[in-house]
Amino acid sequence: MVLSSSINKVFFLLSSLHQPTMLEQLHDYTPFQLLIATLLSARTRDSTVIPLVKILFQKYPTPSDFAHAKIQDLEQELYGIGFYRVKAKHVKELSKIVVEKYGGYIPKTLEELTSLPGVGRKTANCILNYAFHQPAIAVDIHVHRISNRLGWVKTNTPEETEEALKKIVSEEL
Repeated sequence: MVLSSSINKVFFLLSSLHQPTMLEQLHDYTPFQLLIATLLSARTRDSTVIPLVKILFQKYPTPSDFAHAKIQDLEQELYGIGFYRVKAKHVKELSKIVVEKYGGYIPKTLEELTSLPGVGRKTANCILNYAFHQPAIAVDIHVHRISNRLGWVKTNTPEETEEALKKIVSEEL
């Protein structure tokens, strides 16, 4: 069993080196906007996404604005980020669902979030944590590998790592 003191020590050491994440830098944005920014950040540097979304949200501040946008316009706005055509399609579809099914509000459960186009577990957990302040662990390949190398978990996939970490990392962390 992993000692919580080991986990606490690593978190303490890392806290002194911690740079603000994209979602921390965009803390004044709405949950919907944070969701879109997180979706757009997949396989794209934060330094590319942050300036883009600041401009994007001036033109399209709400789910309804994105839902009514022409796909060609969204593609043009997103040009420069990885997989911009697929992401434009996901943003438009996601926005329509948010408007029609959720009344313009972002759902607050992992299951509902991951049912949205382009939203995987990592993105959903980021939104649960940063937008709704719920305890959640967003596991990407790096978190998966490091957690295994530290001996905290013995897992084969990021999803398994997420579940294992939930059992050993305190909710405060």
